Order: sequence, then structure tokens, then C-alpha cells
Amino acid sequence: MTIQFSNYMAEVVATRRYLHQHPELGLSEFNTSDFIAKRLTELGYEVTRGLGKTGVVATLRNGSSIRSVGIRADIDALPIREETGAEYASKNEGLMHACGHDGHTAMLLGAAKIIAERRNFDGTIHLIFQPAEENFGGAKLMIEDGLFKRFPCDAVFGLHNDPGLPFGQIFVKDGPIMAAVDECRLIINGRGGHGAEPQDTADPIVAGASIIMALQTVVSRNIHPLDPSVVTVGAFNAGIASNVIPERAEMVMSIRSFDPAVRDKLEERIRTIAEGQAASYGMTVAIEYNRGYEATVNHKAETDFVRDLARRVVGEENLGEIPRPMMGSEDFAYMLAERPGSYFFLGTRRTENDPPLHHPRFDFNDDALPIGTAFWVELAEAYLPVE
Repeated sequence: MTIQFSNYMAEVVATRRYLHQHPELGLSEFNTSDFIAKRLTELGYEVTRGLGKTGVVATLRNGSSIRSVGIRADIDALPIREETGAEYASKNEGLMHACGHDGHTAMLLGAAKIIAERRNFDGTIHLIFQPAEENFGGAKLMIEDGLFKRFPCDAVFGLHNDPGLPFGQIFVKDGPIMAAVDECRLIINGRGGHGAEPQDTADPIVAGASIIMALQTVVSRNIHPLDPSVVTVGAFNAGIASNVIPERAEMVMSIRSFDPAVRDKLEERIRTIAEGQAASYGMTVAIEYNRGYEATVNHKAETDFVRDLARRVVGEENLGEIPRPMMGSEDFAYMLAERPGSYFFLGTRRTENDPPLHHPRFDFNDDALPIGTAFWVELAEAYLPVE
């Protein structure tokens, strides 16, 4: 059966732009969840709400097969002031869909309508609209609320737009595709005083600078060169005046890795260096080390399935292979740890100068909506074929 996607796109675009105008932060997507649930209920799906607080799961059954598939879209926005100038720009001050989750949600809602109308599958489809991808690990929260126990899935799939990749191309990768991410906060406790009398102080700025420089050796000298990892100090704050040595200094860093053993080694070395460097200056350091998202690891069989499907939907010439894992992180990792599946990318680049994700001028490329919508329809029907 041929699908006339052009008949659906005006509605999908309108949905995307409505969502863009009404962004909500993770675990506060109340209006977004209402909108999604209402639309899916009207389409005849069995709708369940409240998983991960604001998550929505829509279930549709057809035929007699016991097979099932899950398709996930993230629904949350970011605390960024929008600068796109679009006529459909955010109406919620200081919030915007700067990562394209409005597009992800619109594509899956569009696919939901086509799937429901065609009923060209045999089994059970679970559409997972997940909150809080950007901050609180909504995928993990939904799982803890019984996602896969209540809605069994033989496999689960997710995609993300990427304005840095060629338009209309699908990019896949076996195995690790996104990094685990941790955050560490160091508070160096010194002894403040007058900047003209440094001998009577314990300067936490000097100790902090020493720690930052020493941290540069963690990846270069403690981790195997073929094990990808990153330690980035993103903030270093201390003092307010040129002639005052402060009581304390504070820094925050992001740590990325893939291998669990490497992840443990990074934490061990960061703690040892921070404590040792601080002690060498006669100071102490308080360490807050928080483990974040796990590494996102694709399953080979399901990635091969996506790869073969992409050849049919967008053509061999539009199938790309990601050459190396990306150092960004993604909480879809938790779903892939529970069920076989694959996470992949849809290229949405307009020009070489497109704003990147999380930029105040980023705007999802609506021209990609038919491609993502079509892909989800084809995936559902191919995974649950009518014999």
C-alpha cells in the first residue's frame, strides 16, 4: 500500500510549530503531555499517562501476533532564550525547543495517525513519549515506573535530528554510539585575606589552577589512548576583587567515557589529583561526584534492521555510517540496557552555517518531517509484518 505522506504533512508541521511555541522543561511537560494524550486518544490508541511523571505511552494492537515494538520520542525543552525570530517562536519566556524534540514528537504523532489508519501490522506497537531527556533521565524514570513490564517490547528504537549531518540521510552505528556522562564539583577550602599579604593566606585560586592543570594528565597519561574519554572543566569561580584572596574556589567538570572500567578510573584519578593537589597547598577539597547517563550502546541485529530499512526508505546513497562514537550523552541508553534496540540520527542540515543543537537560534528543519514520519511508519510495519 502506497502512503501519500503529502496528505499528512500540513498537520505534522502545524503540530511541530505548536509544540515549538509551547516548550516545557523536563518533568514539567504537563501541557505537552495533555496535547499528546488527547491526539492519540482521538486516533484510537490506548493511552497511559504518568510514567516518569509526565510520560505518555500509546498502545495499538492489530492481528494475532505476540510480537511488539517500542518507538520513543523525547518531549522536553531547554532553559534557553530563543533568538530564531520565527513567527512560531516560544511563548514561554526563557524556554525553547533548542534540541528538536518538538520535531521528534511531531514525527511520531504523524506516524501514529498513519499507522492507525492503515493497520498494516501484526502485533503490538507502543509509542513512548518520554519526558526529561535533557536533565532528569526521563527514560530511567519511566523504566522505574514499569515501562517495559507494563508494555513489553521485543525491541525499542529512537532517533535524533542532527543539523550537522547532510539533509535526509540516516546515520547508524553498531555498539557504543553516545558516551556516559558524569559531573564533578570541587570546592577548595582555603584561608582568605588581603591580596597584599598572601603569605598569611591559603590561596584557593592557586590551588584550583594547579588542580585544573593536573587534570589534563588524566586522559593523556592515565587512560589508554584507544579508550575515548574527556575531562572538561567548564566553570571555575572564585573571588570578586583584585586585592582580596577568597576563602574558597569552586569548579565544575564534565566527564565522558564509554567503558565502565575507564569510567571508574577517571573518577579515581580525579579524586586523587584534587585531594593531593589541594593538600600540597595546605588546603582541603570537598568533592561531589555524580554519575549521570550510561553509555548508549546499540544492539547489532536491531541496528542492521535500521540499516536495511534505511536503504529502502531513503536509498543506499542516503545511508551513512557514524565512524566513531559521539561524546555527547543520551538517556535512551537506559532503554537499550533493558531491551534490544537501536538509536540513530536523521540529518537535517540546511546550510554549512546551521546553528547547532542547544543554540538559541536553532530551529528544527520542517523539511525533514516527512522523512522521519515515513521512517517510523515503515519501521513499525516492517518489524511487525503482516504475513
